[in-house]
Amino acid sequence: MNENPWTILGERAVYDNKWIRVTEYDVVNPSGGKGIYGKVHFKGLAIGVLPLDEEGYTWLVGQYRFTLDQYSWEIPEGGGNPDEPPVESAKRELREETGLVAKEWTHLLDMHLSNSVSDEKAMVYLARGLEQREAMPEETEQLVVKRVHFEEAWQMVERGEITDSMSVAGIQRVKLLVLGGKLSIG
Repeated sequence: MNENPWTILGERAVYDNKWIRVTEYDVVNPSGGKGIYGKVHFKGLAIGVLPLDEEGYTWLVGQYRFTLDQYSWEIPEGGGNPDEPPVESAKRELREETGLVAKEWTHLLDMHLSNSVSDEKAMVYLARGLEQREAMPEETEQLVVKRVHFEEAWQMVERGEITDSMSVAGIQRVKLLVLGGKLSIG
């Protein structure tokens, strides 16, 4: 099961920037047919943070997503520097997007995003013991930040209003921890 059934005959980089590299491979697939396969390599981690205060509230970030051509509500998230511990990237993203600083950090989950075409790895954290400071969004970010009760965020997932994969997974993970008695919220 761990053996690669694909044979790579050749490869060429077709696009490269500071965030991603796209490679096209000439391959023989597991059934013996020749073809091509494209792979998007992400040079950093995808980092998500679900902040949760003592009263049971979380923060969502709304922004227009260029790639989707639509508005999206999400947990605070961004790119993680591969040269630093992922939790440090999570701390930076939370502060940048919401102005929040957390005393407690819990790793919630790892996931691969769109693994049929990319190797992007995501890590989602739970942040507690929150203190409000000033947000510092990047120049490319036009963000709307709103504080909602966690149950409302979960309902937004259930209604299909939150579709971002890290947000859905992080919110569902916390809901499962609450339902299993492993996490309490206000």
